Amino acid sequence: MEKELCGVILVNKHKGVTSHDIVFKIRRLYNTKKVGHTGTLDPLATGVLPVLVGRAAKAAEYLLSENKEYIARIKLGITTDTEDITGKILTKSDTLPTKNEFFESCARFVGEIDQVPPMYSALKVNGEKLVDLARKGIEIERQARKINIYSIEPCVINEEMGEYEIKVACSKGTYIRTLCADIGAYLGCGATMTELQRTKSGPFEINDAHTILSLEELDFDARCSLLMPVEDLFKEAKEVILPDFYSRLCKSGCEIYQKKIKTNFDTDTFVRISDKNGFFALGQVKEYPEGSAIKAIKLFVI
Repeated sequence: MEKELCGVILVNKHKGVTSHDIVFKIRRLYNTKKVGHTGTLDPLATGVLPVLVGRAAKAAEYLLSENKEYIARIKLGITTDTEDITGKILTKSDTLPTKNEFFESCARFVGEIDQVPPMYSALKVNGEKLVDLARKGIEIERQARKINIYSIEPCVINEEMGEYEIKVACSKGTYIRTLCADIGAYLGCGATMTELQRTKSGPFEINDAHTILSLEELDFDARCSLLMPVEDLFKEAKEVILPDFYSRLCKSGCEIYQKKIKTNFDTDTFVRISDKNGFFALGQVKEYPEGSAIKAIKLFVI
């Protein structure tokens, strides 16, 4: 019996395709329908797109570390309906701030801030994607969400033309084009994002990513050898190594009481569950009448 695929391939997404386009290509390259991705990138954007292959596709909803890093180009003095350069220009301003004013404005957006998701986004409201409403000319009120901007490092591309680059470290759910637009609004001149590259997604970095073209040039076995273990998705979780007896129970769906295996993790903590053969499940600590126990919530090994 052929071993079922289970792993992560890091794709360096190219410009002009959707994240779903990448998924379709990976399905073909790995000959499996079970493919998912973590963190959508717009067609304009490039960079790290972790793609989950085979049984790893089940992991998407349980990713523990989803902080991101981006490098974005921003142009001051114009606004668009999509908040990036692909959209319809709404306003123009001939009065541009100085480099120092731009740098100071970036600093004001570092920390926990409220951000209103853009209309041109895949976010769903009442079961309908905002982007689908936007394309019909419908704009609805959106609730601001709390996000974290850990750092912004600005640099000048062309001060006279109002062109800058920002390196941003942020939390999951941050829209970089909205951040650019908000910086422009704060400065009073407007701004739009002209380029975007995601350089880091969770624990994964762009230096480890592969282009679709490079994957297409490999044979099937060589492509499979590039799959990273699904365990890498949960690097931040503590590991629990179970003896054979408890490993069998855990794989059968039984909870493993912490007092039996001498662990003491807090309730709701995620853990990587392994046995002598290595990682096999993501687990979570739950409270039962008989005490605190670790329960496998996703098995990745049959």
